[in-house]
Amino acid sequence: MAVKVRIPTPLQSLTGGKDEVEGKTGSIIALVDFLEENYPGIGERLSEDGKIRRFVNIYLNEEDIRFLKAEETEVKDGDEVSIVPAIAGG
Repeated sequence: MAVKVRIPTPLQSLTGGKDEVEGKTGSIIALVDFLEENYPGIGERLSEDGKIRRFVNIYLNEEDIRFLKAEETEVKDGDEVSIVPAIAGG
């Protein structure tokens, strides 16, 4: 069993149109690095200097990682990770 990563529409051009990809276990930041290796360009849109960008929300099994251990939150087999870009407007 792997980690299921849900990709938002604005980033699907980097995943070949896939709205869901497989990731690996470890920390959230290690998962982002793994995604970058497999889908070049996605890492820079999600993180900077080892930290998740402010305007990117990441949920582990529907819980915001900011309320867990942020980038160091551990991801296990069978987990679901959702990437949700923040939307601004006025």
